Amino acid sequence: MFSKTLLLLLVVYFLSDVSHGQRDKKFFRDDYHYIEATDSFYKIHGSKQNNWHQAKRLCALEGASLFYAENEEEAKAVISFWNTTQPQVPSINVGLHDIETEGIFETIDGKLISEVYNNWLQGEPNNSGDEDCVDMFRNGDLNDWPCTYGSAFICKKSLQTVQWNSQCNMSNLDYTLATNISKCYKVHTTPLNWDEAYATCRAEQSSLAIVNDQEELDYLAKLSDAAPKRKIAANYQKGIFHLGFHNKYDEGWQTVKGSPMTNDRLWWGNEQPDLDDGKKCGSMFYTGLLSNVNCDTKSFFICEHELNSSDENEEEYY
Repeated sequence: MFSKTLLLLLVVYFLSDVSHGQRDKKFFRDDYHYIEATDSFYKIHGSKQNNWHQAKRLCALEGASLFYAENEEEAKAVISFWNTTQPQVPSINVGLHDIETEGIFETIDGKLISEVYNNWLQGEPNNSGDEDCVDMFRNGDLNDWPCTYGSAFICKKSLQTVQWNSQCNMSNLDYTLATNISKCYKVHTTPLNWDEAYATCRAEQSSLAIVNDQEELDYLAKLSDAAPKRKIAANYQKGIFHLGFHNKYDEGWQTVKGSPMTNDRLWWGNEQPDLDDGKKCGSMFYTGLLSNVNCDTKSFFICEHELNSSDENEEEYY
């Protein structure tokens, strides 16, 4: 009886360590900053190219959420971090909106704005021109404005929600380790074009999957074959999975890390690569043979995460 109890305790301890092993270290991702006062991690996206909906999606891809201040203490702590690190950013999109019902502002997780920080700029909100989303200035004032406006934004992850994929050494639990290859993979079944797929993998601190040898190609084929089979739809290419190689600049096929693709003809499908000038991006049939497609083609894709990868050291494909 004692041995069974001890075994159970060890299993519980191990599972707890796998799920929450980084909490004691106060680590989420190396591009997020931990603020002790709020027990949370934050990342400032300083570019203004993303609108409110895109910002919300990108935070989710990073395993976080679009920031809004829970209270005045958090507002002051985050504004201090913001002013110290990126004082050139005048305002940010925050996770507040009245998209569902005009005039009823709420958070992205369903709280009424009266329950959280709600220091409106004088005269706001005024819905001047279909203003269903909210931005915040560096002094903490809130203002309603159109969701279509591009702006900087901040992503947030609370310490208590951090879980850890110990096999893959990352926070994303959706990646699975291929032991023989020493990489982790995730199959995405929301069809995107090649550039969007690339950006999605990067947001997850990974890259579009790169083929290095026949064993890896065979494994990717098994992953793709196990993916849900959908009927052919107008907006995506059935049976094609974007991978991490391209010939965008007519310099020969190369991986997203800048290394040349192998010339092994056995990896390519029949009459591939197609000589059509528009087919500059790399993909794979679910059978495991490589193909080239138009970069605008929407399809499934596979991301890979190397166990010792560093987001800062990985080369961009462009």
